[in-house]
Amino acid sequence: MSGWLWYALTLVAALGAGLIAGVFFAFSSFVMRGLGRVPAPAGIAAMQAINVTVLNPSFLGTFLGTGVLSLLLGVMAAIHWGSAPSPWLVAAGLVYLLGTLLVTMVCNVPRNEALAKADAGATAAAPLWSDYLVVWTAWNSVRTLAALVACALFVVALSRF
Repeated sequence: MSGWLWYALTLVAALGAGLIAGVFFAFSSFVMRGLGRVPAPAGIAAMQAINVTVLNPSFLGTFLGTGVLSLLLGVMAAIHWGSAPSPWLVAAGLVYLLGTLLVTMVCNVPRNEALAKADAGATAAAPLWSDYLVVWTAWNSVRTLAALVACALFVVALSRF
């Protein structure tokens, strides 16, 4: 891969990781807190709607596209291990893939699926919602930190080209 293309892909990965970190940060810092301040049925219904609308090309393209770039850049860096940005690219790719994609699939998505099945108006849904607010947000904060660290590592890699 030519140097300019590798640099451009790293820049796009850094921007993608930064965008995702910002989205996750917004949820952990104020969206979930706001949803937690309304009655459980309203919070559940709002989060159910968010979980449906988040499945759109702009979010998924950025979230998954950054994952694809993380994997590609990590593999290319491992193949060209002697280059200066290689360790930073491998680290950035691993942090993004494990800390955002894997955590999403293992920790956040199962909670989203359980919440999707809940009847927002049922009294039995209130304990599910209380648990969701705490546990989902905690794992979302892990994703926030991982995406931010990956962004920083991609930026360091850019300085090594």
